[in-house]
Amino acid sequence: MGGQVSIDENVHVVIVGGGFGGIAAAQHLKHHGVPFMLIDILDAFHHNIAALRASVQAGFAKQTFIPYKETFGLNFLQGRVIQIDSETQTVVLDNGKQVRYSHLILCTGTSGHFPGKHNSVDTYQAAIQKYEDFVKVIQEANTVVVIGGGTTGVEMAAEIRTEFTDKKVILIHPREEVADPDLLPSVKEQAKQVLLDKGVELLLGRKVTNLDELELNVCRKDMEIKTNKNEQITADLVICCTGNKINSEAYRSSLTACMTESGALKVNKHLQVEGFDNVYAVGDCTNVSEPKLAYHAGLHAAVAATNIINSLKGKCLTSYRTGNVTMVIAMGKDAGVGQFNGYKLPQFLVTKGKSQGLLLWKSWREMGQKAPN
Repeated sequence: MGGQVSIDENVHVVIVGGGFGGIAAAQHLKHHGVPFMLIDILDAFHHNIAALRASVQAGFAKQTFIPYKETFGLNFLQGRVIQIDSETQTVVLDNGKQVRYSHLILCTGTSGHFPGKHNSVDTYQAAIQKYEDFVKVIQEANTVVVIGGGTTGVEMAAEIRTEFTDKKVILIHPREEVADPDLLPSVKEQAKQVLLDKGVELLLGRKVTNLDELELNVCRKDMEIKTNKNEQITADLVICCTGNKINSEAYRSSLTACMTESGALKVNKHLQVEGFDNVYAVGDCTNVSEPKLAYHAGLHAAVAATNIINSLKGKCLTSYRTGNVTMVIAMGKDAGVGQFNGYKLPQFLVTKGKSQGLLLWKSWREMGQKAPN
């Protein structure tokens, strides 16, 4: 392939985390013939942009998991990284295995509640089954409460009402506006209107006070959800779409000095972790001030991988610059809202561009595999 780099035998890049940033970095290095090892807790890439559709549509989940081995072969290792030894330049897995690195790219992402996130060590077949089982739970429920009206909560509520028009869906959110705070006010207002048009009941400006006592993701008749406005809502299914946390387990013990309070890694304009010229961070686990999106993780990955290649060639490093917010929100297969580079997009464009297929084709193409029917 063009663009091959002449590689010193000591060069070995380790990529921790196989999300959107991880696979983009791996493909970049593979293209340039740079030796690497991609490590993830799952044995398949999870296109979690489509996770919520997989929660409501039977048979859909199998399209959202793409096996790593088919794409990366021996350059993939399944496991959980629990420590980084920057002295010996090795990553340590929970099974005791150690992998040496000359350069490290951390793409550990965020962890959060299922079904929006799938964070357990698993085979992808087991993960698919988990989603198929959850479809049955939603089918069984009559009244569903979605806690949290950020992007995930908005998408979850919309997906349920699109697929099951007979179900009562109540969205509880602490702010008066829904969706991501970084969106234009007109886009947030549009998202709210789509939810109302779909028949979602909105309880805004309210906080759930008994979240710790609630059983999530199971069908239980007459569960009581309490709010700070002294309301009691009765439902038989509660789905939590709040509280995503930066997944810092891999580096927490060794890179404490480079971390923010939230667990994010402090990076410079080249996306190098503070104090290291051979350690990069990409995507949700960086302290880059912008919305945490798959789109941004891909842009970060290109910068990090390019900088590793540039450093091997003795060339100048490239910088990452944040731009105006670009974000699209799928609200069921027939609706969506969003903005591009700071400008509001027409709804039909978002629906056609994202909501109908959830960009699954893009991930299957990037992984060089054919999606199952």
